[in-house]
Amino acid sequence: MGKRRVPDLYRAPFPLYSIRVDPKTGLVITAGGGGASKTGIKNAVHFLELQLVGEHQYTATLLHSHDTDTRATMNVAVGDGVIAAGQDGTCSLMRFKRCSQKEDGKAAAKDAGNNVQKGNARRRAGKGDRGGQDGAAASGDTKDETVNISVTGLAEVQSDLNPQDPLQKVVRFSPDLSLLLTGGTDGHIRVWEFPSLKKKFDFKAHEGEIEDLDMSPGNKHLVTVGRDFACSVWSGNQQAMGLKWFETMPHIAEKTYRYMACRFGKVEDQKDALRLYTVQIPHKRDRKPPPCYLTKWDGRSFLPMLTAACGFEVVSSLAVSDSGTFLGLGTVTGSVAIYISFSLQKLYYVQESHGIVVTDLAFLPEHSRGNNETAMLSVAVDSRCQVHAVANRRSFPVWLVLFFCGLMVVGVVLLLQHLFPGFI
Repeated sequence: MGKRRVPDLYRAPFPLYSIRVDPKTGLVITAGGGGASKTGIKNAVHFLELQLVGEHQYTATLLHSHDTDTRATMNVAVGDGVIAAGQDGTCSLMRFKRCSQKEDGKAAAKDAGNNVQKGNARRRAGKGDRGGQDGAAASGDTKDETVNISVTGLAEVQSDLNPQDPLQKVVRFSPDLSLLLTGGTDGHIRVWEFPSLKKKFDFKAHEGEIEDLDMSPGNKHLVTVGRDFACSVWSGNQQAMGLKWFETMPHIAEKTYRYMACRFGKVEDQKDALRLYTVQIPHKRDRKPPPCYLTKWDGRSFLPMLTAACGFEVVSSLAVSDSGTFLGLGTVTGSVAIYISFSLQKLYYVQESHGIVVTDLAFLPEHSRGNNETAMLSVAVDSRCQVHAVANRRSFPVWLVLFFCGLMVVGVVLLLQHLFPGFI
């Protein structure tokens, strides 16, 4: 481990803020832009096709660039062929599908003909459906084949009502895709029924900005993170409890750290088990920075199970693999790491892999990993998209090998304590 170079999988002609992998098609969807400023930097959603070359290497091909006018997409959720994109204080929903050139032309024409306003949800025709003006700016071995993807504007909802500078900071679909959840700078959580977009809840969850949110399977619990030091568990729009990670760390004073992110994760080979992972970062930046922390919670009782330091670089993004086996971290200094979820041990680390803050992470689904133990995509404000793969060179998964090594160390220590009571 240490500082080394990771080749760029793809480089966009604008800063990248979000990345997702569509589980059905395998398409990589990444988005960003320069916002409303007149700098000439575009705002767009890019659709990439990922291919495995050999056993461990990947290449990306730009299939389509969807122009988002003057609004940069800051966060994205993907579910059942629909993208929910955070753009300023609104959540814009778009349907996408792979199609032939002839089908693509018909879809674009139909979308333009349906550019009408219906109630609270405004239908929009995407300018980017014409094809490819951003393709030439993309670097590497990518190429533009815009005709393969059709994007149709569905609706918009107002997701943040901050009177000064409205901004949606996070968006999620519920695990069963029946709900759309958003949080922004006004501290409100807004929940819409999907696909009708009938508003179900709108409640003040935090004082100040919402940093992150996630919903457990079965839509039983919603967990929210704010800049007000709070991480709250909700049942519907009623607060069930507040999490207090620092109570397991008596040497850490209250309000010296704040929560930054939260994610639910499965437990491999335990069907009914569930975990919640949170990241805590220092509230103030010191000349000699204290470490950041990862905490693992029981996802049903919300009791803390394990807390571990995760480096002195301030964490900016968190992801959990589909199996729940791995955690991904990105930092404000551009570093990328992968941790083993059950032990919170660091498995992979590249210092300053990106030139600036890592804005989002996404693990590749199992069928796209090839002969890798795991693989994760990262994007950053430096416009780069990278893939971080942990090669599977053993007959046993690397995390399992580390687990048994840890058990052996614990066993040796216990044996020495038994034989020599004053050993530790």
